[in-house]
Amino acid sequence: MPRLFAALCLVLLSEISLLGLPAAVGQSLPPKRELRGVWIATVENIDWPSSRTLTPEQQRREYRRMLDEHQRSGINAVFVQVRPASDAFYQSSLEPWSKWLTGTQGKAPTPLYDPLPFLIEEAHNRGMEFHAWFNPYRASLDSVTRRLAPSHPFRQHPEWFLRYSGKLLYNPGLPEVRHYITRVILDVVRRYDIDGVHFDDYFYPYPEGGQVIHDEAAFAQHNPQSLPLADWRRQNVNQLVQTVHDSIRSAKRWVKFGISPFGVWMNQRSHPEGSATAAFQGYEGLYADAREWLRQGWVDYILPQLYWSSTFKVAAYPTLVEWWARNRFERHLYIGHGAYRMLEKSKADTTWHNPRELPRQIRLNRAFPADVSGSVFFSSKSLLSNPLHTTDSLRQHEFRYPALVPAMPWLDAVPPRPARQLTVTASVRANTLTWQPGPAAPDGDAATYYALYRFPEGQTPTPDDPRHLLALVRPQPSRGLAYVDTTARPGLAYAYYLTALDRLHNESRPVHVRTTGRPAEIIVAQAPAPELPGSDSAPQPAPPARPASRPAPRPAASASSGAATKVKVKTKKKRRGGLFRWLFGR
Repeated sequence: MPRLFAALCLVLLSEISLLGLPAAVGQSLPPKRELRGVWIATVENIDWPSSRTLTPEQQRREYRRMLDEHQRSGINAVFVQVRPASDAFYQSSLEPWSKWLTGTQGKAPTPLYDPLPFLIEEAHNRGMEFHAWFNPYRASLDSVTRRLAPSHPFRQHPEWFLRYSGKLLYNPGLPEVRHYITRVILDVVRRYDIDGVHFDDYFYPYPEGGQVIHDEAAFAQHNPQSLPLADWRRQNVNQLVQTVHDSIRSAKRWVKFGISPFGVWMNQRSHPEGSATAAFQGYEGLYADAREWLRQGWVDYILPQLYWSSTFKVAAYPTLVEWWARNRFERHLYIGHGAYRMLEKSKADTTWHNPRELPRQIRLNRAFPADVSGSVFFSSKSLLSNPLHTTDSLRQHEFRYPALVPAMPWLDAVPPRPARQLTVTASVRANTLTWQPGPAAPDGDAATYYALYRFPEGQTPTPDDPRHLLALVRPQPSRGLAYVDTTARPGLAYAYYLTALDRLHNESRPVHVRTTGRPAEIIVAQAPAPELPGSDSAPQPAPPARPASRPAPRPAASASSGAATKVKVKTKKKRRGGLFRWLFGR
């Protein structure tokens, strides 16, 4: 609890600062690395597409507009539901087209197209990670099987399914079900350029009065250890989680795997390691042992759904953030925020009617900088509606500056090679920077995108201040490796620092150029110094190499050589002095 008290004090100081009152300590820098995500739900057309009757072109326009708005809000990751109910928002030989995409389950889009490559590419073009969101066990929102498409798995294997509370569910106790679900997920992992596989909180169904899960036959047949029923069900879920994790790692080592469980693992009164809450428990109610997944390293991130406010007594937001921070077992912890709660009329948790609640939650997350790595909002529609002007607050305050996605060193800790031939062509209207990709890193990875920092003359460069992060540039065949800085003021000198980042967001050493403020000049940076022994970018044992696409060559400089001064900037020999001196060469 001392950690929680200290965190709440930091949040209070932050709120004092936002009110324009003097604070006892200076404001901390905004985080350079922070995942900022949003769930895009396709089930029942919650977020996208908004209707089952949209044409493919209307679907594409709607998705682009959605991502454009989220990009303006600082979002750098999307969690898109590609399999809401044993159906597909992609071309699949295993499951039918989703009715929420085309209006009829099993009916292909007209004209025919595969939405998933489009969805992924549009996210990547905006610097966003794409996490493919699967609901593993839900087969249908109703149990009227005559409505299912001929290609639905129920048609071939009705013995795989359970009926519960008017829904059709896969039976988690059957080994063949776990094998099939893993096969569906691996089909997407292998065929599409996704960044992550994501599960939501639907494992065994949420209990409802008078309803019974009839898995007696599976329990009798597939329980060699003679476990009690509850432990057997948890083991079934654990086996799926472990199998999916191991399968993804074997197929593509860079694809992340994460789960968004119910926000309470266990209450303290039920288990000494539980949280100081008095709420429904995912461990007992859904047979979802999220703490065990973390302890075993079966997930790369955990994203608990903490949809309660800071003052909700039975499950207070600060209490749960602190609990998950203590129980993340060196995996990433992102917090799921209930943005939709601000649109509810319920009187059960009225603190959500306060426009300062969501910003307060984000600031509390940041009070655990070593443990909480970001926020994800449910859902896209709620954030786009700007409830209580909270989205305005994100844009103006909490997410005003860009952030890099946190790296995952257990997946990849080898940074890419720095860019080469960084050149700035200065003119009265803009500074144009061009460069070429560096060679592949020891693990075979090429740069996936680049971070460009800009510092005015007299400003000490620092690697940790995202307020100087000018742009994130992703190679595109039509544009090459270039950035036009139209915000540079004529006559002022700048230092530009460029780093390369790989798919898992490891950052290279920088190359840099400095302008002099002259109206026309071309400045070429030299290659950076070799890696320092013991530094974060020193060569490390490389994971198995994977294919890497080569970015397009840079375009030629646009300035005329007759009207420009060409300056070759030499890089001074750097002394060892920690990350600050190493990264920015000062």
